[in-house]
Amino acid sequence: MTDAKKSATLTIGDDSYELSIFSPTAGPDVLDIRKLYGQAGVFTYDPGFTSTASCDSTITFIDGGKGELLHRGYPIDQLAGKSHYLEVCYLLLYGELPSAAQLEDFESTITRHTMLHEQMVNFFRGFRRDAHPMAIMVGVVGAMSAFYHDSTDISDERQREMSAFYHDSTDISDERQREIASHRLIAKMPTIAAWAYKYSIGQPFVYPRNDLDYAANFLHMCFAVPAEEYHVDPILSRAMDRIFILHADHEQNASTSTVRLASSSGANPFACIAAGIACLWGPAHGGANQACLEMLKEIGTVDRIPEYIARAKDKDDPFRLMGFGHRVYKNFDPRATVMKQSADEVLDLMGIENNPLLQVAKELEKIALDDPYFAEKKLFPNVDFYSGIILEAMGFPTSMFTPIFALSRTVGWISQWKEMIADPQNKIGRPRQLYLGETARNYVDIENR
Repeated sequence: MTDAKKSATLTIGDDSYELSIFSPTAGPDVLDIRKLYGQAGVFTYDPGFTSTASCDSTITFIDGGKGELLHRGYPIDQLAGKSHYLEVCYLLLYGELPSAAQLEDFESTITRHTMLHEQMVNFFRGFRRDAHPMAIMVGVVGAMSAFYHDSTDISDERQREMSAFYHDSTDISDERQREIASHRLIAKMPTIAAWAYKYSIGQPFVYPRNDLDYAANFLHMCFAVPAEEYHVDPILSRAMDRIFILHADHEQNASTSTVRLASSSGANPFACIAAGIACLWGPAHGGANQACLEMLKEIGTVDRIPEYIARAKDKDDPFRLMGFGHRVYKNFDPRATVMKQSADEVLDLMGIENNPLLQVAKELEKIALDDPYFAEKKLFPNVDFYSGIILEAMGFPTSMFTPIFALSRTVGWISQWKEMIADPQNKIGRPRQLYLGETARNYVDIENR
């Protein structure tokens, strides 16, 4: 963190306190209140932490007013248009775009770690046959700490064991342990998500293939069956890769903050990512694209769209168009432009003539974009609207939308986790409260109540 060059004065009664102000490389200035309680004996009150910077970070920057999303300084539209997911993973993890040799080595490392320990099959089979894939992912990812002790135990003995395994004459540092854990999570998450899907529909697991790229491998594990050959269409693979890129990281959102808070206690990385998955499961967070598809099902047919458009404009009607507008982006969602292109490509390939749901989606998009009401309120289709359409066209049930989001976001969580662990200012998270309950009172014996 840079030294403060500005300050603000806070006056409470007859006392004044000088608070430092930090200026970031981008975004609004930040008022440093860390010493406020010690000096003035007061806390700040910020429900939802929407005006509080809980950390400093160099990974992702969002300017909602401009509709800007940068990963390590690179605009998301450039990354989605010119890069691919594993290259973006490298960028998020290490801070710079890789050279050709670095990327080849990284892709090879991830590919070699896609298999799950065979005994982990037992974890899947322990769930009910109709378990939600997200429930399975939370459990299996958390259980990984029982299989990969080297990523959680950094004692001298364990370091020597891992040094021998990696043919390294020196002890593996804490940083190396974090890197190994990062690679394992990025590599194994597609297998976990695909197997959670296969388990939920009663089909046999399909093992990862080293001859396929990251996105194609995931699609193959989801849709291949032993009885026949499955070919991954490159248009679908590219669309899947873009979905991964566009969901890779999104600054200090609820699930990322959950991962950081869990890791502040020293919890192992698998437990921290499992906590992030659990948070993402909430319908107000990762379930937005599922809610969008459920809205399209409610509308049902193209001829009913005007009715629902009118309801959306009626302030007294609780109905809201899902997949339009964004809490952070007050102009447009920069990810949506790229996702719309993928949606058009996928729908051209798969066809929408026989799918009423996709017909409703395309017509709703057209009407909303042409309607001055939505333009004035800047209610543009967002990334959730288009990603839901793509996943539906590919054949994924809505129950898989959030697991795919979790798979995509894993690299962001891991990058944020690594950054936090390496920060010498890292402290265990301890939010304060505005207490409004009873003050101290004496216990009353049960016969006198």
